[in-house]
Amino acid sequence: MGQSGLDYVKVGEVFKFSKTVGEADVTLFAGLTGDFSDTHINEQYMQEKSSLGTRIAHGALLVGYMSTVSTHSIAHIIHREGLSDFPVSGGYDRIRFLRPTFLGDTVTVSYEVTEVDREAGRSYAKQEVVNQRGELLAVGTHVMRWAGKLHTTGAA
Repeated sequence: MGQSGLDYVKVGEVFKFSKTVGEADVTLFAGLTGDFSDTHINEQYMQEKSSLGTRIAHGALLVGYMSTVSTHSIAHIIHREGLSDFPVSGGYDRIRFLRPTFLGDTVTVSYEVTEVDREAGRSYAKQEVVNQRGELLAVGTHVMRWAGKLHTTGAA
């Protein structure tokens, strides 16, 4: 039996991902998800009807960026030889959107490993999204499951 990928996950490790949220990001995300709310795609509506005065990015787009950094957190582990398990996202707990993300904001997502539970085969990370002004936009906890690899007998 090989070594567990969890052996390489360290509490306190921090991984980051930054991206400027542009027009294309929001438009393409609307197309992918079908969420064409005026909040995201209609500038005139937001100027006339909203106290925000301009369009905002989808909250779920930020969750996508959270997923990106969770993938970065395991990149140094997944290709090691002889691992007995592999990571799969177990989901996100307590995601909260605290402030709007405006088009043109540069967001930075941090992923800090907070717990490694070897018995349950899980690791946990605190995720925070801030904008270029240091304002906290979103938070959540990511659960990474470390599943045992399937063993096959012989090649076809």
